[in-house]
Amino acid sequence: MRMLRGLLAVLAVPVLLFEEWGWEPLAAAVARLASHSCWAALELRIRALPPWGALLCFLAPVLLLLPVKLAALWLFAEGHMVTGVLLLAGAKLLGTALVARIFQLTQPSLMRIAVFARYYLRFKAWKDELLRVVKAHPAYRGARHPGVALRRRFRGWKRSFRAWSA
Repeated sequence: MRMLRGLLAVLAVPVLLFEEWGWEPLAAAVARLASHSCWAALELRIRALPPWGALLCFLAPVLLLLPVKLAALWLFAEGHMVTGVLLLAGAKLLGTALVARIFQLTQPSLMRIAVFARYYLRFKAWKDELLRVVKAHPAYRGARHPGVALRRRFRGWKRSFRAWSA
């Protein structure tokens, strides 16, 4: 059982790292849609949902994107690997963005469901500990440094371009 948990943790790390990286920026991108009155009205309705309605709303993107993911599998089966990967990546980005924003809107209601709150807090503690271990590993720290340098260089180029184009 311990070995199975370890295997699941190893398989979960890439997904958790993606979620960690994308959760806030993607939720913020979706939140910017609230500048449109119809989206703002929808968000108000989502915030006002009772706990079980909030849970259904939170699960909706998963169910809505299932056909898209199945279409990606069909593309793989037909030999369209690049298109399938792009479709799957797009679905993952869209799904993460929607789930992140909906979770921000529904978290107070969801936490009123005792079972959800209990398992969410356990999951969050497990995830935080797993990511702490991964981020402390020398391989992660070593792999992270080139990305940090590249981001700094990109910001410098961006500032130079803005100054040049102004």
